[in-house]
Amino acid sequence: MTAFPEVATDPGVTRQVLADHPELMVVAFRFRAKGAEGRLHNHPHVQSTFVKSGRFRFSVAGTETEVGPGDSFVIPAMAIHGCVCLEPGTLIDCFTPRRDDFL
Repeated sequence: MTAFPEVATDPGVTRQVLADHPELMVVAFRFRAKGAEGRLHNHPHVQSTFVKSGRFRFSVAGTETEVGPGDSFVIPAMAIHGCVCLEPGTLIDCFTPRRDDFL
């Protein structure tokens, strides 16, 4: 197993790859401050998000939803999405196929 470093992404947000395979990647995103953002973006990967802790307001394809610990959802490939941290916490994201840009 390879230990991947935690890297800064957006202000108040870090990313750490937890597991990696060409067909699947598991990543922890840690939001350290209320108001920190995962900016709107899209990618060709299907993404599954599990809220380990904290509260977030997600926008997925123009629909806003508030989520908290234990919630999970899937973001289709190419859907524009992002979030705002309402309470500091951690998101566990799975991507298929792997996000080579995170390596």
